[in-house]
Amino acid sequence: MSSLSQESILNTLKTIKYPGYSRDIVSFGLVKNIAINGANIAVTLQLTSNNAEAARQIQGECEHALKQMPGVAVAHVEVNQRASSGGGAASGGAHGTTPWANQNRVPGIKHIVAVASGKGGVGKSTTSANLACGLHHLGAKVGLLDCDIYGPSIPLMMGTKERPGLSEHEKMIPPVSHGVRLMSMGFLIQDDQPVIWRGPMIQRTIQQFITVTEWGELDILLVDLPPGTGDAQLTLCQTVPLDGGVIVTTPQEASLGVVRKGIGMFAKVNVPLLGLVENMSYFTAPNGERIEIFGHGGGRQEAERLGIPFLGEVPIFTEIREGGDQGVPVVVSAPTHPAGAAFLQIAEALRRKLK
Repeated sequence: MSSLSQESILNTLKTIKYPGYSRDIVSFGLVKNIAINGANIAVTLQLTSNNAEAARQIQGECEHALKQMPGVAVAHVEVNQRASSGGGAASGGAHGTTPWANQNRVPGIKHIVAVASGKGGVGKSTTSANLACGLHHLGAKVGLLDCDIYGPSIPLMMGTKERPGLSEHEKMIPPVSHGVRLMSMGFLIQDDQPVIWRGPMIQRTIQQFITVTEWGELDILLVDLPPGTGDAQLTLCQTVPLDGGVIVTTPQEASLGVVRKGIGMFAKVNVPLLGLVENMSYFTAPNGERIEIFGHGGGRQEAERLGIPFLGEVPIFTEIREGGDQGVPVVVSAPTHPAGAAFLQIAEALRRKLK
C-alpha cells in the first residue's frame, strides 16, 4: 500500500527554498494543489512573480526531490506565474523577483524573526531582549525592534533611552546597547507620555521603523510584537517577508489556549513557526524544592501536539526580573547562571533553526 500522502509531499516540498531566500516554497504559500494517483504525483505551484529563471529552478528542484520519495514513479510539477501586464517598470520591479507581491527584503538584513504571544504577561519582551543579547553573545550581528507602540518596554530592559540619530540620508540611526541595535517608540516619546493612536498611525510607524532605519548589516532582526493578533502583527507580515515566528507562552492552559490563536495567525499569513518557548516553567525554593507555580510541561506538550519545534524552557529566577529592571539582561550580566544559560540555549536553538 502506498505511503504517499498530502502531508508527506508537503514535508518534502518544505525542503525547497525560494531562490535567494531562506524560506521554503510551502511557507510562502506557493503550493496550490497536490494530486496523488497511485505512484504518480502532480503538484501545482502559483508564483506571484514573473521570474522565469526562478520558476525553472523551483520546478526542477521540486521534481527531483519528489522523485526521491519512496513509492513515487512519476512526479510532475506545474508552475503557474503572474501574467505580465506590459507597462514597463510598473509590471516588473519587486513583482518580478520576489515571491510576495509588494514585499522586499530589507537591505543588509539576512533574517527577520517575530517574537509573539497570544496574551500579555508571559515574558515575551524579556525573552526578546535576552534572545537578542544571547544571539550577540554567540557572535551574530543583531537588531531588536520593539513593535509594542502602546507599551514599549525594550528601552527599559536594554538600559538605554538614547534618541535615534539622523543619518545624512535622513534615516534614523538606531541606538546600540549591549551590542544590539535597537528601535522603539519608547525612544521617541517622554517617559510617561501615552500613545493614543488609531490603527493607521500604528501601521505607518511600524513600516517606518523597518524601512526608514539604518539597521546596517544584520544576521538577524528580532521583532518584539505586542500581545494579540492586531494591527502591529498584520502590518509587519505585510511589510516584509518574515523568516519565521517564535511563540512565548507559560505552562498553564489559560496561556496556551490564547497562544494557539497566535500560531493560527502565523499560519494564515504563511509565516513558518521556528519554535515555542515556555517561560516561567518552575521555581526552585531555597530548600531546593521545585515548585511548579503555573504547572509544568504545557509548552513542550503543546509544541509536540502541534508538530512545531520546542526551543526550550526558562525557569523563574529573580535574576531575570532584576536584569530587566536594571537594563542589563541576565544573558549579559550572568551568562553562566542557570537563568542566563537557559536563554543562551534557546538562542542557539533558534540560530540552528535559521541555518
